[in-house]
Amino acid sequence: MLREITLGQYYQAESRLHRLDPRVKLAGTLIFIISLFISQKVACYAVATVFLICMIRLSKVPFGYMIKGMKAIAFIMLLTVAFNLFLTSGEKLVSFWVFTITKEGLKLAIFTAVRLAYLILGSTLMTLTTTPNDLTDGMEKGLGFLRLFRLPVHEIAMMMSIALRFIPILMEETDKIIKAQQARGADFESGGIIKRSKALVPILVPLFVSAFRRANDLAMAMEARCYHGGEGRTKMKPLIYKAWDIRAYIILACYLSLVILTAVISPI
Repeated sequence: MLREITLGQYYQAESRLHRLDPRVKLAGTLIFIISLFISQKVACYAVATVFLICMIRLSKVPFGYMIKGMKAIAFIMLLTVAFNLFLTSGEKLVSFWVFTITKEGLKLAIFTAVRLAYLILGSTLMTLTTTPNDLTDGMEKGLGFLRLFRLPVHEIAMMMSIALRFIPILMEETDKIIKAQQARGADFESGGIIKRSKALVPILVPLFVSAFRRANDLAMAMEARCYHGGEGRTKMKPLIYKAWDIRAYIILACYLSLVILTAVISPI
C-alpha cells in the first residue's frame, strides 16, 4: 500500500496540462479546493466532477494510476465518514445498539467523503503534472508578494518542494524497513492495539535515522553547490506566461463563476 501513494510523485507525459505554467496549476488547484467548500449542493459537486474529469483526461495520466493513491487514505476517509455519520444530530433514519444514523449525518458523510476524495485527486493531479523544480519556481513566483512583509519566500517554497519530494522517498524507505523486519520474524498484524503499537518501534527508529541522514546529505550537497538562499539567484529557465496560460486562467475564472452561480440558483 505504501508504494501506491502517488502524492508528491511526477508522471512523465506529453500533455497540455504538463506544459502549463506551474503558477497556473497552483492557482487552479487552489480554486478547485475553494469550489469544493462553496456549497454542499449536488449540482455544485456535479460541476466539480465534470471539471476534474476533464483535467484528468487533459493530463493524460491514467485514471487507475491516480485512483490507486486513494487506497492509502481509505482508513482516514472511513473514519471521517463514520464520525459524521453517527455523531451528527437531526432527523433519525436508522437506530441500532448505541448508534443512530440521521438524515443530516448521512448527507454530511457523503459530501465529506466526496470532498476528501476530490481534494486528494486535485492535489495529486498537480504534483503528477509538475516537476519539483517547476513547483518550487511556481511557489516562489506566486508568493512573491509576501516579500513585502519580509518573509523568506524562496526558502518557504524550497521547504514545501522538498517536503513533497520526500513523501515517495520516505514511503519507499518505510516499505523496505517493514519487509526487512518481517524477514527477521517481526509480526505487525497479530495482537491488540498496544502490541501493534510496540511493534512499530522497530520501524520508526530506523525510519527517523534514515530521514535525518537523508536531510543531512541533502544539506551538505546544497552547501557544496554554494547554495545560500534565494538572494541574488537567477533562473536558467525563467517563468513566462504564454497564450495558453492566459486561456487557462480564463477557464478557471469561468469554472469558479459557474460553481458560484450554481450554488445560488440551484435548488439541490
